[in-house]
Amino acid sequence: MADELQGEQRAATAERAGAPVLHLEQVTKAYGEHVVTEVLHGIDLEIAPGELAALIGPSGSGKSTLLNIMGLLDRPTSGRVLIDGTDTATLDDQSLTEVRGKTLGFVFQFHHLLPAFTAWENVMLPAYAGRGRPTSAMRERAFELLRQVGIEAQATNKATDLSGGQQQRVAIARALMREPKLVLADEPTGNLDTETADQVFRLLTECNERCGTALLVVTHDPRMAARCRRVIDLVDGRVRSDRRV
Repeated sequence: MADELQGEQRAATAERAGAPVLHLEQVTKAYGEHVVTEVLHGIDLEIAPGELAALIGPSGSGKSTLLNIMGLLDRPTSGRVLIDGTDTATLDDQSLTEVRGKTLGFVFQFHHLLPAFTAWENVMLPAYAGRGRPTSAMRERAFELLRQVGIEAQATNKATDLSGGQQQRVAIARALMREPKLVLADEPTGNLDTETADQVFRLLTECNERCGTALLVVTHDPRMAARCRRVIDLVDGRVRSDRRV
């Protein structure tokens, strides 16, 4: 009996390991009451562990709306959103916040660093927010992440004393602080010059390869999309194509 139970547990663990970190099933989104505007139409999408994917599409195609739903910042009008196997429709706002903080990381076009905090403190913030003072383990991990993105020398600089590229590197380190399974990056290089944008994107792909963190990048830059292993094209709220390259 014990052997059978252990076998079932191993099978469940194996199944879990191969499960998508993000699963969207017939997701729709509409706004308005008297005049209803439908933005997303029956989106089916999965992101596997360790995947590197780009989400592209023209302005107004629904990319930002879809990203907000993926990141649990908004709820769909209908359909299911599963994060690491958890059906988020059953969760209250507090539980959504916990799942978001534990499983997801975010990098935006504008870094949204706290200007009064140092680079080090900004990176630690997701780990100790609401918990009081940071621990030594948090400090060590934050410094290691700054080292990995190449700006450990600026660890004690205030955010306002960093260049745009350095600020975005801090934002990447912050997104990785809690070891998320999926990082959602919304135009992470859109506010940078070409050379710095290439450096930042290379950092993101290195994190994807080194840590096995799934990465979904929303971008208008065809050069960035071409460097991803999968390209999802969203047009008028529908997935027009989903190709692996």
